[in-house]
Amino acid sequence: MEFDVAIIGCGVSGANIARRLSAYSIKTAILEKSADVSFGTSKANSGIIHGGFHHNKKYLKARLEIQGSLMFDQLRRELNFPFRRCGIIVAALHHDEMKVVEHLYLQGVENEVIGIELCSRLRMLELEPKLSSDVIGGLYAPGGGIIEPYRFVFALVESALKNEVKLFTNFKVKEANRSTGGEDFWIIRAETGTEIKARYVINAAGLFADEVSKIFAAEDFKISSRKGEYFLLDRLTKACPSKVVFPVPTAVSKGMLVIPTVEGTVLVGPTADAAYDKNDFSTTQKHLEQILICGKTMIPSLSQNDVIASFSGLRPCLESNFNNDFYIEASKKAPAFVQVAGIQSPGLTASPAIAEYVKNILVEMGLQLTEKPGWNPIVENHPNVRDFICGASPNIKELDNLIAKDPAWGNMVCRCENVSEAEIAQAIKLGHTTLDGIKYFTRAQMGRCQGGFCTYKIIKIIMRETGLSIEEITKHGARSNVLAGIL
Repeated sequence: MEFDVAIIGCGVSGANIARRLSAYSIKTAILEKSADVSFGTSKANSGIIHGGFHHNKKYLKARLEIQGSLMFDQLRRELNFPFRRCGIIVAALHHDEMKVVEHLYLQGVENEVIGIELCSRLRMLELEPKLSSDVIGGLYAPGGGIIEPYRFVFALVESALKNEVKLFTNFKVKEANRSTGGEDFWIIRAETGTEIKARYVINAAGLFADEVSKIFAAEDFKISSRKGEYFLLDRLTKACPSKVVFPVPTAVSKGMLVIPTVEGTVLVGPTADAAYDKNDFSTTQKHLEQILICGKTMIPSLSQNDVIASFSGLRPCLESNFNNDFYIEASKKAPAFVQVAGIQSPGLTASPAIAEYVKNILVEMGLQLTEKPGWNPIVENHPNVRDFICGASPNIKELDNLIAKDPAWGNMVCRCENVSEAEIAQAIKLGHTTLDGIKYFTRAQMGRCQGGFCTYKIIKIIMRETGLSIEEITKHGARSNVLAGIL
């Protein structure tokens, strides 16, 4: 198996790079250590398309954020993932905070953020009536938005695979060597023994990019993890704002946010604490109480009674001399090796521009790119019952037609999120065979009961569609088997 480019890691950066390279007549492979894509940092973040005012454009991450944000409308049209430009506000609750807000406004103007406003108290309450009456002013960036990050990654990968990119899951890189005999190839071996060759390698391994760099004898750097804990509120909460609500940022964090998700629930968080284990996704009562207190200072109607889940995500933080910026450049030590590391906030927003930036690096390194005849950028929309009955344009007649053709469309597996048996089967056919993969693709298990009523049914469908035994079904891949015995 020989490829022109191998991308290690299939989070939002790796997926965007793969999809961008799929437009050219080269052979591209994605090497993902997990059982499915988007199972790392990309599955658990705030899901925000940032407004372009938090960072000075002297930083690479700010320039890519601004460029990337402008690319999402076309990507949405092509890939059919949930995305909405609802706008972002920064709420100042004390007079000394207005100095920071004014700085952010001027930075946004310098960054050419479209429509950015410096707002009075009355304007802030007009923009978001659910804000605390203590607000004294703030900032409004109408171009900010919300997105389902995992659905974005799924759509990018589906597009890439449709255009002949190859995906290898459960491929944890163990060893890499340069070929001998005059060939300019990397020979990459997984822990399972699977081996591929690639002329160029892109290190987009997120939290583990430092370990991958060492395997390729490239730069020696360290990535630490910073944990962010969140509350998820039920879609029936009265505390759902119409816009993303930021506090005034501090020197170490953008603060704890109140975020209306694109599917109707509400996120509150995140915290920002050092995590010493890159696999530690635990949450604590102490931090969740802190999140609720901070959220209520901005949106007083927040209630703990509306909480349906808590979770955490880990962000890859580059240590030492990287100036709190992205690290995207050709390796100076390892040949034909590109570093894409330290991609934390605003990495999701910047990700389409990161792909373009990496493509240009590959060209400078000597990769010949010829546009692929017949490249198809479109991923068809996958129908779902929720949109037919609860969407902006309900269409019960179309749902009736689907049920007439396939009764599985009328069998509700997840009652909280209105997910049918047909949607679960569709997800499995697209390669999502773990409980988490199905959850992120369909939203089954994401509602009020958090899988209490539907998990058993989903397991039965996975068994039927894949032939897996009950012992082989997992939550998120290796060592996460959910049941033992016989149903």
